[in-house]
Amino acid sequence: MNYRPLLQRLQQAGFTDWVDELEQLQQDWFCDRHHGDFSRWRGALENLPEMQNIRADFNSPAVTIHGQCDDQVKLRSALEMLKPWRKGPYQLADIYIDSEWHSDYKWERVKPHLSPLHQRRILDVGCGNGYHAWRMLDEDPELVVGVDPSVLFNMQFQAVQHYARDPRIYLLPMTLEQLPDDMRWFDSVFSMGVLYHRRSPFDHLLKLKSLLQPGGELCLETLVIEGEKGQVLVPGSRYARMNNVWFLPSIDELQHWLHRCGFQQIRVADINRTTVEEQRSTDWMPFESLAQCLDADDPAHTVEGYPAPLRAVLLATRGLR
Repeated sequence: MNYRPLLQRLQQAGFTDWVDELEQLQQDWFCDRHHGDFSRWRGALENLPEMQNIRADFNSPAVTIHGQCDDQVKLRSALEMLKPWRKGPYQLADIYIDSEWHSDYKWERVKPHLSPLHQRRILDVGCGNGYHAWRMLDEDPELVVGVDPSVLFNMQFQAVQHYARDPRIYLLPMTLEQLPDDMRWFDSVFSMGVLYHRRSPFDHLLKLKSLLQPGGELCLETLVIEGEKGQVLVPGSRYARMNNVWFLPSIDELQHWLHRCGFQQIRVADINRTTVEEQRSTDWMPFESLAQCLDADDPAHTVEGYPAPLRAVLLATRGLR
């Protein structure tokens, strides 16, 4: 992954100290000591076969790389070495990656409500392997930067970028907290499926706000509960078998949180109950999924007895201060 063009743009924008930090971090991003499977993942990227007549399609449900690959067996083998694929779907030549999440469902719910992304600088926080970031390219943004600390997700992104070679998109293997404070540089910031994993939701929202330039738009998607203002679910040790879920507010309470953090023009774009059609086990993600996290006798509740996953998308604007 060549980060030099991105670093040059950040340097020109005045983020010299952060560029210096990134250049130091970059030396340590991808090395064997970070994960026992790193060598296997690196081998997968090194074994990606050549593809001719490449054309990328970011408008289809599957992020698609059209092209002629004479060794489909080698291509499939390399991509399978990067399992599990949780976000997608993807199509590379004749290989269809049926990911755990039908992430295209979420994108179709979100996209109609967004401000136009044309020529915007976009940040996608906790972007996984970059599926939604790839879909944003269909709107011809100036730049899309994803951040996600997972090495595997970064490897999956690099497998797609190996063929797409699109200079408008980057994925940084880092956390939101490693971005500069009060950056005020992005026109749009996305945080989808992240807030409920944060121990301090207010710190998360304030950090997102600090990254937006005045008038910029936040797209926030998170788990919520039905209820009135002031109601928040704080699960026990697990929610839907996840051990890192901290706060599930009602929609009215979430709007209150955004207001307290200084966001304006707060509006609810979508409310959706997650289904086993949208999130499920597949050959590309063969482990337990949503079906195993719901009560078999009462799928309206999780196995722990909490309300089943309900997700809301809220949009908000950073004011002029």
